[in-house]
This record gives sequence, structure tokens and C-alpha cells, in this order.
Amino acid sequence: MQSPFYKYDAILINGSNITMETYFGKMILIVNTASKCGLTPQYEGLEKLFQKYKDKGLIILGFPCNQFGNQEPGDEKSISEGCLINYGVSFPMFSKIEVNGNNAHPIYKFLKQQLPGILGNSIKWNFTKFLIDKNGKPIKRFAPTTKPEKIEEYLKKYL
Repeated sequence: MQSPFYKYDAILINGSNITMETYFGKMILIVNTASKCGLTPQYEGLEKLFQKYKDKGLIILGFPCNQFGNQEPGDEKSISEGCLINYGVSFPMFSKIEVNGNNAHPIYKFLKQQLPGILGNSIKWNFTKFLIDKNGKPIKRFAPTTKPEKIEEYLKKYL
């Protein structure tokens, strides 16, 4: 039976809709991002991970979110430009979403249910990361402060 993860879809930052099934067979790292956060420099580490492992089956999906300290106030154009200009982000970025509350994106509702954190079914802050295996099963949740380099040991194990 195929993972329920693949039934979800999301809107890319350019406005086109994409289904998660597009990423079937890939190791997926999902991150809620923000441009004006103390953790924003993690974009650089995420991009390095992506460049190093994309040919081995890694995809990173960035989901901008403005629910924490108003740290992602911009529109899709400014978010996209900031990611590219400041950090050279080449992995897929999506339209701004909510990760907590009644309007949380269905992907995040699923991830929080599968891998609850310290705060239960809530995302604590920007740059919370979820690792999903090649079969669409969420396998590990990382705290916002976990640097992308620390995730590499898991990638080596599963890729």
C-alpha cells in the first residue's frame, strides 16, 4: 500500500500545483522556512546537503511560514528572490503556508501526527525538519536548531 503522504499536493512558489507523488522513490527533507529568522542561514546548509545528495535521491522541500514572530512577511516573489539571491537555493520552494492551527497545511497535519514533537502536535519554530524515507514514511523529526550538517548521518544511513 502506498504511503498516504503521496496523496497530498502543494503549490510551488511559482504558483503551479504539484503532488507529492512526484517525489516517490526519493528521500525527502521537509522544512518550514522564514527569511528573517536567526536560523535563516540554515538555507546555506540545506542547499549544500541538496547539492551533495540530490544525485543519490534526496529532495528538499521548503515551505515558507509566517506563524513565528512575523519572520516571513514577504510575498512569494520576495521570498523566492531572497532564497535565490542570498543563499542560492535551488531546491523546490512552495507558497507560504501555515504549519499550526486550523489552517495548517494538510502535509503538516500529516507530519505532526506521524512524528509528534516536544510540544505534541505543534511545530515549535521555523526550520523544523522532517525526514521522509523513499517509501513516503516519515522517519525522523529534527528541532529547528538542528543544523543541516547534523542530518547528513541520517542521509548516509538511508540513501
